[in-house]
Amino acid sequence: MKRKTREPQYRRILEKFEEKGLENLGLMTSQAWDDDPKRLAFTLARYKFVAKMLSGRSRVLEVGCADAFGTRIVCQEVGEVTAVDFDPIFVEDANKRMRSKWRFNCFEHDMLAGPVPGKFNGVFALDVLEHIVPEDEAKFLENLTASLAPHGVAIIGMPSIESQAYASDISRAGHVNCKSMPDLKKTMEKYFFNVFMFSMNDEVVHTGYHKMAQYLMALCCERR
Repeated sequence: MKRKTREPQYRRILEKFEEKGLENLGLMTSQAWDDDPKRLAFTLARYKFVAKMLSGRSRVLEVGCADAFGTRIVCQEVGEVTAVDFDPIFVEDANKRMRSKWRFNCFEHDMLAGPVPGKFNGVFALDVLEHIVPEDEAKFLENLTASLAPHGVAIIGMPSIESQAYASDISRAGHVNCKSMPDLKKTMEKYFFNVFMFSMNDEVVHTGYHKMAQYLMALCCERR
């Protein structure tokens, strides 16, 4: 290594670069970083919430992973992650950027076609349910919950219906099923005995007034 940082503790940065090169953003994450950099902070905060809520779980399933950039955060806290998306473009991108240190299973799967094979004691879907047309919602959630082992936990995250007046054009175009907090809670209570609701504004997760929330999180336990 020819170059040296002025402070020796930072030389590990150059060593890492020379050993592995720079990390790459995913397809969706790269677009967000270019168009609206702060949005990346919001997305990663959601993944951190999921990671901490599912910490210690042995097998976790992510439904609708897109480019799976944030999935690595969940990998830090659980035993094994399987991530699926119905778009092969995103799955190909995620697998191309896969690092051996943070390896997880990632493959194409349409949740409307059936459950993911196997049983998981944690499942989560962030920014997915709002893309499912209402007439397909029951099939989607039935197949998602069918992958849960007994006493498994599910986390569903979506933009609130109240936030859509301020959503970007690219976001709003695919949002066909946004809900209020009471509606999301009622929906998830069809499949779980216990549903705990959280609000989110920017990167902050809280239990504040839901009509002012930009994003909603449903933590669901004890499948019916």
